[in-house]
Amino acid sequence: MKNQAANLEFLIDSPKTSSTKFITITSGKGGVGKSTFSANLSYKLWQLGFKVGIFDADIGLANLDIMFGVRCEKNLLHVLKNQARLKDIIIPVERGLYLIPGDSGADIFRYKSEFMFEALIEDSAFLDGLDFVIIDTGAGIGEYTQTFLKNSDEVIVVTIPDPAAITDAYATIKLAATHKERVFMLINMAKNDEEAQMIFQKIQKIAQNNIAHIALDYLGRLTRNSLINYYSKNRGIFVKEEPNSAPSIEIEEIARALAKKMERNVLVQEDRKFGKFLKKILGHF
Repeated sequence: MKNQAANLEFLIDSPKTSSTKFITITSGKGGVGKSTFSANLSYKLWQLGFKVGIFDADIGLANLDIMFGVRCEKNLLHVLKNQARLKDIIIPVERGLYLIPGDSGADIFRYKSEFMFEALIEDSAFLDGLDFVIIDTGAGIGEYTQTFLKNSDEVIVVTIPDPAAITDAYATIKLAATHKERVFMLINMAKNDEEAQMIFQKIQKIAQNNIAHIALDYLGRLTRNSLINYYSKNRGIFVKEEPNSAPSIEIEEIARALAKKMERNVLVQEDRKFGKFLKKILGHF
């Protein structure tokens, strides 16, 4: 707890800004490596010097605490039930990298009140210094995922070279297009960059012909590698443990590309704070 308090103090003392970028990472189908990508991307952004929060919003399968190798005693559900403060549940993975644990059940959205909203906004002010909040959602296009797609600044859709996964990714893009003008795509488990580009261009062509006002942006690819499988199964962060490996280098390229693309969007929206973001999410239900 002492280390947790010290690490949170670093964030609390940070300059308070409203420029946090909320990025939802989702997929139309499970088993495409979404959570592994979310965790490693967050860690790499931190390594590049950004202050990062990763919100485990995979309702039904919240497990990022295991991947980061940290102990999660309480989560957001405890905060909503007034059994803990937000500061009590935030887990410093590193100094400047923070896990915001969700809950493994849909009950997380059933505890809400206007008083709770206002208290949560006030209590979350210490998170306003974050540069990025990466949101790891569940797979599919359910109501919970749709709400995150609507309220985040950007959306990254992860897919793999599998016909069913590609079809489901397209359905997710079509849904996101009702709220967003741009959607990023990440192709995971590709044989090489050529295969990844081919898959992206195929989806892009279909989207251009059938979805109005949507720009698909190729964020990058992760080529098939046994190292990724190993750390996915054993719940670890490969960019931390194997920093010079091919997958880690690819993640760094993706993280740098994402940061550069976000820099171009210089418009700062007033409500881009974690408490207000969470109020919008919870207020939907």
